[in-house]
Amino acid sequence: MSYLFRQFLLSLLWVYRHLISPLTPARCRYTPTCSAYAVQAIEKYGSWQGGKLALRRIGRCHPWGGQGYDPVP
Repeated sequence: MSYLFRQFLLSLLWVYRHLISPLTPARCRYTPTCSAYAVQAIEKYGSWQGGKLALRRIGRCHPWGGQGYDPVP
């Protein structure tokens, strides 16, 4: 079941990265981008822990947040 949920999240991210993101201007403050970070985190830690890391990263992505290189731990 965890494998299916992980694949579901990765496919949602694929749709966002390849179909939705190209239609919007690039505004990411971090390297790698939040969507690339989410893919790496989910692949490395699984759907639950990787998802929490991705949500925490997205929560930091605002005008008063940080910027620069922020790899998956």
